[in-house]
Amino acid sequence: MEPTRYLACDLGAESGRLILGALDHGRLTLEEIHRFPNTPVNVAGSLTWNVPHLFEELKIGLKKAAVRKLPIASISTDSWGVDYLLFDKRGALIEPTFHYRDARGQRGAEATLKKIPWENIFAETGIQYMALNTIFQLAAESPARLQQAHQILHIADGFNFLLCGAARAEVSNASTSQLYNPLTKTWSRRLLDALDLPARLFPPIVSSGTRLGPLQAELARETGLPTLEVIASCSHDTAAAVAAVPASTGNWAYLSSGTWSLMGVELPSPIITDACRELNFTNEVGYGGTVRLLKNIIGLWLVQECRRDWANAGQSYDYDRLTKLAAAAPPFVSLINPADPRFVGPGDMPAKIAALCRETAQPVPATAGAMIRCALESLALLYRRTLRQIEQLIGSRIERLHIVGGGSKNELLNQFTANALQIPVLAGPAEATAAGNLLVQAITLGHLSSLEAARQVVRDSMENREVEPTESVEWDAAFRRFEKLAQ
Repeated sequence: MEPTRYLACDLGAESGRLILGALDHGRLTLEEIHRFPNTPVNVAGSLTWNVPHLFEELKIGLKKAAVRKLPIASISTDSWGVDYLLFDKRGALIEPTFHYRDARGQRGAEATLKKIPWENIFAETGIQYMALNTIFQLAAESPARLQQAHQILHIADGFNFLLCGAARAEVSNASTSQLYNPLTKTWSRRLLDALDLPARLFPPIVSSGTRLGPLQAELARETGLPTLEVIASCSHDTAAAVAAVPASTGNWAYLSSGTWSLMGVELPSPIITDACRELNFTNEVGYGGTVRLLKNIIGLWLVQECRRDWANAGQSYDYDRLTKLAAAAPPFVSLINPADPRFVGPGDMPAKIAALCRETAQPVPATAGAMIRCALESLALLYRRTLRQIEQLIGSRIERLHIVGGGSKNELLNQFTANALQIPVLAGPAEATAAGNLLVQAITLGHLSSLEAARQVVRDSMENREVEPTESVEWDAAFRRFEKLAQ
């Protein structure tokens, strides 16, 4: 019997990919059809995304898929959250598309908080404070652009719109905007009215796993693909990744590890309390209406930016080399708080880490290996702090941590994380986002019966490495040092 095949357009902050997934007798295989860089562009002093280029690259991938002459059931796009596309009445993209790291978010946050208190925003949305959130980006928009716009779509939803012509806001991405109310399950009219954002711009919200319609005929002709269905699976990449966590029973947490680290638990309903707000946790929506109680943590961005700065200075390292150098460096020489706001923006990452070490009377890492070890140890200790906060909010202990995403391949960070948390870590799959995207498509089309069945497919199909904790005394001592830095 022929396998059932699906396509996942997986857009990340560093690159995009078109993945072909095949479901055959309860096993899922993934094949990368096309990969392309996603490089931010500076336009008139603002950091932006080159969306037309990304969509052209997706079409190149679709043409490569068409050449294979394989039956393909459906396609769906996932992407990072908060950023959005503006379309005019003709369905044309209004450029530029701003990057969440652009400085305008801070201006928007300051303007928003003059109109409505932060406590009210959290009570309405359950979303943690970050200046990059959609609500703050829109507060920084020019009135002229909003007047020209006909609709707002988050990145993945916008790509699904370009594929099939149906403008819908899939709930997992809508929930990242800080304009969605998880209790009423609608756009927050209270916030829209307070910020003078026209409700007409915001499309209908649909659940994860919604059939949107066929690939547009013109696009099918251009790419050579036969008619296939476009599905809003989980358009937020973390929601897709969590759908592919190979968990079964017990108290587990997840860490979606990549440029960002997102640590949380899967719950039946949101926790919108003063404690949750004060700890700066977020309640985002997952597959099946579940809630992802999590915290967004700066992740391997620290390593990525160090590597980029060193390359610009003529010192090129691949990630494997950096990890080996870090493993060989002395432990716990210097620690930083990765949550320090200085680390959010691009550029000068080694200098920023060095500055924080000097400010806290610690040795400045003298080598690339020492710098990366400092970053990875500090990340693992921040994970421990975050997990303790999760346990405080849910009132129970976490027994194991599932690490998924590209960062799950970093065995040194996995071991550091197990050591810091003193619970077993299960690493994999690395391709959780694409797998979750594909598996939600399979559920939507009736090829899998449930999320539990999809997670069984992941357990049967993909590598899942268990890492046991060690060195508890040393990591406990390091955590006491870290807690003083993080206060």
